[in-house]
Amino acid sequence: MKAAVVYKKGELPKYAEFQAPIAVNENEVLISVKAVAITNLDKGIASGEHYSSENENQNGFVIGSDAIGLLENGTRVYARGISGTIAEKALVDKNRMVALPDGIDDATAAAMPNAVAGSAMALRFRAGIKQGETVLINGATGFTGQMAIQIAKHYGAKKIIVTGRNDKTLQSLLELGADEIVSLKQNDKSFVSKLKEIHQTTPIDIVLDYLWGHSAELILSVLKGNGNFTPKTRYVSVGSMSGDTIQLSAQILRSVDLQLSGSGLGSWTKDEVKLLFLEILPEIFLLASQNKLKVNIEKVNLVDIEKMWNAEVPDGKRLVVLV
Repeated sequence: MKAAVVYKKGELPKYAEFQAPIAVNENEVLISVKAVAITNLDKGIASGEHYSSENENQNGFVIGSDAIGLLENGTRVYARGISGTIAEKALVDKNRMVALPDGIDDATAAAMPNAVAGSAMALRFRAGIKQGETVLINGATGFTGQMAIQIAKHYGAKKIIVTGRNDKTLQSLLELGADEIVSLKQNDKSFVSKLKEIHQTTPIDIVLDYLWGHSAELILSVLKGNGNFTPKTRYVSVGSMSGDTIQLSAQILRSVDLQLSGSGLGSWTKDEVKLLFLEILPEIFLLASQNKLKVNIEKVNLVDIEKMWNAEVPDGKRLVVLV
């Protein structure tokens, strides 16, 4: 079969012939792949920098962690891969599949699940979002951040504040459901002052952070209390595009009712992952099929994988490989 193969971590995936996987137990199912999104997770695994990266394999490995494909009986599904998925055939877990509704195309469906997991799981299981709450999304101009705005609104958020560096994209987020934008391009003093003003008038209940780094330090400083009673804020780290470490004052932790947690592979329980496939993804796929979600994608063909792997994708779009 043709596939996107990484022979040495850090190198670009090659369009190459690779042995098709074979199911070895009753939980494994072979699908004919139609579309796969390229995510930051996939790039991290290919480079060896993500914490879930495989051990080096001298024969190479197929990249890709999930896919849209067809079962043998023709049913169109989204599924998590057991083998790499940017290939003509992939092994998937039959317990981690979702049948797709009519009205959603393969590329759109492929683009969504990673972003849904990166937003809905944090909102539902780490933040425990409730109707009428205020949500701050740090780094909302990317594809997952844009999905998070729409899902937070769907889950009942009353007010959504978003941050980002791309002013044009930030403005467009108002059309997706954001209520207030705060540019990360302004100086630290202005950024903190603006968020303090918002927090004083509309206490921030939830922070979804896709950046971490310096902006996280600034947001946490905004939440710092002065000895009086404070509203509870649930701060969830989902990504670290601006750096993997921060300095955190112990005074912040002592002065505010703060829940600090992370949402990602390894942090979710088996029951939470089960609900992702049984409830969350089917619901979000249905919303997209009814044109109630906006999904921005850019399509490439498998044969062009090496050329397009590091291509600069416009802010807020997801690159999808058509197989």
